[in-house]
This record gives sequence, C-alpha cells and structure tokens, in this order.
Amino acid sequence: MRLRNRHGSHVDPVPFVVVAGLTFMILLSFGPLYGQALGLSLETAIALSGALFGVAAVVAFYRQVWTARPETIGAVPSAVRAERLFYLIPILTALIVALAVPLVVG
Repeated sequence: MRLRNRHGSHVDPVPFVVVAGLTFMILLSFGPLYGQALGLSLETAIALSGALFGVAAVVAFYRQVWTARPETIGAVPSAVRAERLFYLIPILTALIVALAVPLVVG
C-alpha cells in the first residue's frame, strides 16, 4: 500500500493502520456494551460505534498520512520514539482495564 501525502511524497502507512486498528478494536468492543448500558438498542449502539470509528479513521488519516512530513522523520531520535512507544503500552492497557471495570462491576 503506497500512500501519498498532500505534497505527493510517499508516507509509511503502518502508523495509520495501527491507530485505525486499535480504534476499531476499542470502539467496536466496548461501544455496543456501553450503548446498551445507556439504554440504546444493540443496532443503534453498533451503528454509533461504527460512525465514531469512521470519524476517528478520517482524523487519523488526515494527521498521519495527509499532513505527514516524511522529511522530518529523523528529527526525533529513535530512542525517544521508542521510549514514547514504551510508555504508551501501559497507558493503553490501563485504558482497556478502565473501560472494562464498569461493565464487570455493574
């Protein structure tokens, strides 16, 4: 998959695919459950989760592909990027646990 930004430069699609995949996983896993807990029908909750995923995917595409500047990729050292990724793992884990707690307790 060869994605191009608004200037025609090739952009790495992996960050966009990862963000879109995680967004899909979280919204379609927890969205219908929370929707039903708030009194929505299952069909409405799934449709709303799908719509939210669509909006999130468009925003991720805009930020990570359309406005990406591949020429600045070396501006941040790889050690700093790896450290940020390492810190993101426990944050994402805590987010998933926090989303599941009200469904287990209630």
